[in-house]
Amino acid sequence: MSALDGRTVLLTGASGGIGGALCDALVAAGARVVAVGRNEARLQAIAARHAPGRIVPVIADLADPEGPAQLVAAVSQLQPTPSVLVLGHAQGAFGMFEQQTPLALQTLVNTNLIASMSLIHALLPILRRHPQSSVVAIGSTFGSLAFPGFAAYSASKFGLRGLMEGLAREYADTPLRFQYLSPRATRTAFNTPQVEAMNREMKVAQDDPADVAAQLVAAIASGRRRMQIGWPEKLFARINGALPGLVDRNLAAQLPIVRRHARS
Repeated sequence: MSALDGRTVLLTGASGGIGGALCDALVAAGARVVAVGRNEARLQAIAARHAPGRIVPVIADLADPEGPAQLVAAVSQLQPTPSVLVLGHAQGAFGMFEQQTPLALQTLVNTNLIASMSLIHALLPILRRHPQSSVVAIGSTFGSLAFPGFAAYSASKFGLRGLMEGLAREYADTPLRFQYLSPRATRTAFNTPQVEAMNREMKVAQDDPADVAAQLVAAIASGRRRMQIGWPEKLFARINGALPGLVDRNLAAQLPIVRRHARS
């Protein structure tokens, strides 16, 4: 029996590429999934793949300042309430920092970091009523290794990683777990055509969403605190933490490629 069997999981970003695959993998592990997203048609299609009640679609926009509070009000009426929160929503932002508008930068940070903070904060009383509960952030390699062309996005993911690490230490003597799990590049529509072209030129490996979801669900079920998917990304993230100068030199050589695709 899976550790997720019979539990209710609140998953944000469920209508995205990894999100949809996560819905399927979580249901396969025995969970009921409250699937939160902005694309109603996509959420309904995911729900239709499963037995009635296994996927509960909820339309919400976490980029809206009122979005997290509205979502918490909705899920607090569920029985049972969620004992696992998976933060799978994200907004991408490929481009040179100087060309990004202040409004775009603010929206990015609000969506990727502030909305997650607000949602965790509001859900803590519900999560702590359960004998065992978890908050899981789906991060990114760029949350450990900042990349040119993704400076603002990297900042938002570094912030999310710091939040989860701090909370894990703050609640270390409770049954509430905090997990930060990082996919590498994944074949989904999250990647713009420019990013896809850059990845091909730089020979960046990309994973299938179903494979990523299977690894994430296994890590969620086991309570794994940290995980970076993929090699050599796992190695590069560690090198960046210990010897960032080596990564600086490697990325400086690839900067012309990044600039060309960011401006295309």
